[in-house]
Amino acid sequence: MKPTFKLTTAAILVATSLSACNGDNTVKNDVKPASVASKVLTMQDAEKFLAATEIELVQLNTEGSRAAWINSNFITEDTSALAAAADQKSTEAGVRFAMQAAKFDSVDVNVDQRRKLNILKQSLVMPAPQDSVKSAELAKIGAELNSMYGKGNYTTESGKTLSLGQMTATMATSRDYDELLEMWQGWRTISPDMKPLYMRQAELGNEGAQGLGYADLGAMWRSNYDMSADDFAKELDRLWGQVKPLYDDLHCYVRTELGKTYGEDKVPQDQPIPAHLLGNMWAQSWGNIYDLVAPENADPGYDVTKQLATNNYDEIKMVKGAESFFTSLGFEALPETFWQRSLFTKPADRDVVCHASAWDLNAKDDIRIKMCIQKTGEDFSVIHHELGHNFYQRAYQNQPVYYQNSANDGFHEAIGDTIALSVTPKYLKEIGLINTIPDESKDIGLLMKMALDKVAFIPFGLMVDQWRWKVYSGEVSPENYNTAWWELREKYQGVTAPIDRDTNAFDPGAKYHVPAGVPYSRYFLAHIQQFEFHRALCEISGNTDPIHRCSIYNNKDAGAALNTVLEMGSSQPWQQAYKVLTGNEQMDATAILDYFAPLHTWLKDKNQGKQCGF
Repeated sequence: MKPTFKLTTAAILVATSLSACNGDNTVKNDVKPASVASKVLTMQDAEKFLAATEIELVQLNTEGSRAAWINSNFITEDTSALAAAADQKSTEAGVRFAMQAAKFDSVDVNVDQRRKLNILKQSLVMPAPQDSVKSAELAKIGAELNSMYGKGNYTTESGKTLSLGQMTATMATSRDYDELLEMWQGWRTISPDMKPLYMRQAELGNEGAQGLGYADLGAMWRSNYDMSADDFAKELDRLWGQVKPLYDDLHCYVRTELGKTYGEDKVPQDQPIPAHLLGNMWAQSWGNIYDLVAPENADPGYDVTKQLATNNYDEIKMVKGAESFFTSLGFEALPETFWQRSLFTKPADRDVVCHASAWDLNAKDDIRIKMCIQKTGEDFSVIHHELGHNFYQRAYQNQPVYYQNSANDGFHEAIGDTIALSVTPKYLKEIGLINTIPDESKDIGLLMKMALDKVAFIPFGLMVDQWRWKVYSGEVSPENYNTAWWELREKYQGVTAPIDRDTNAFDPGAKYHVPAGVPYSRYFLAHIQQFEFHRALCEISGNTDPIHRCSIYNNKDAGAALNTVLEMGSSQPWQQAYKVLTGNEQMDATAILDYFAPLHTWLKDKNQGKQCGF
């Protein structure tokens, strides 16, 4: 999974969702009105409620983010207890805010008030029923599922107990078919026990969503995007249709190369690819098998990791270098507190959460990153990504707390990745890390490496929530959980379980976001949006290179356009923010096709005469 930004606990409750009303003061057709309040409420009542809630939210955000920061940086039982207490306090407040906001569904309020009310109402990812016993049960289930995933391990046939991290490392590096199969099967032994808990969680989550006026929890999640739930689902399918021809050709080529490595008896050339051979525990990104599929003579002629060492880059200089990218666009330098309070290297004296993340602790200027930086080219790019989150967080700090978030939940990741797309050879030469820009013949290797991560991920990013939506709507019953999961994986990804799966298996539970109840469509959106943002910013900058060679470094026009979008936060429907940058209110995945055009031409040539498809 890509590094993600860290919202404070209360901000997760409040700000991960967007209004479903498109500026309309009426309730959408796919949302059932909540029960009418006994008191006749007015617009003035709504304003009083929102003003009081904003004060409480600011306090909850600050308390929650500080507790979470301390827990991530000083992991002890005590800090975990403090973080859990802050989380519980925020969760209970979120439930209360959502229930109170729902009382205004039938009240005539202005557009701004409706947007804020909908954000409160839709902010609970897993809404609890209006019953204290059931609410407590839902919280307990969530904690148990998280614990089962977090403590999960597997003891190999040779008697060695492995963590997920160790198994993931083996999946990335091993080329032994049977060893990969054991790791793949082993990790999935942790999830069958999750199934009854997940079933009950779905029941309670649905009941909570229905109490807020939605048909089911999936409809509630889909209503967070300034369009109807049904229209959002159709929009994702439309975008996937644009990308699918590129994905199909990548899939065909990769399957051929894997057949050469493992034999066509193990990788049939007219069937989905066995899921354990793609370098990743979930086959969600394929970059780890680049060595097996790399084009000939694809070496770009430089190694950023070696160049960082040659140019005496330590961890701080790497962050300073990424900061200079943003200041070159016209953004103000990071505050001194960023340098004083961020975590850049792994401490020798304590355990910390090393996963890269960007933090906004007070919704003003206390922005930080937390990262155990390795002096590698990969981490240099990741730092640019994380600072993209920080500069976004600072840009919308003057918005009301309701709007201190990205335009939709895909934007934050997309902005971070948009910045990382500008870490091109041209940029590396401009900042003195390399001496010459490789000629275009080397682009195929660079594009292949990126496609294995970015393009390969897109159908996985789509199908995770497709499965959950079917579960929440009742279309997929518990006895068909696993069957439906693999049907969707074959349909969208063209990957298959390497062995027959027991009907009682619960393979979805082996993916963190499912037991954790984290919506996944945001990652699909981010992978679409980042390329469109990059294309738009390159056009604004006057770039004349192919867009995969473009960097917006040092271009103030691109920086000004980007800042305009960032400052909006979530104050307007995301379509308005999109229009500022791209000129259109509808997403357009053709930017991905433009970016990977040279690779797509190359793939089509390599695939001639092959039986593609799955």
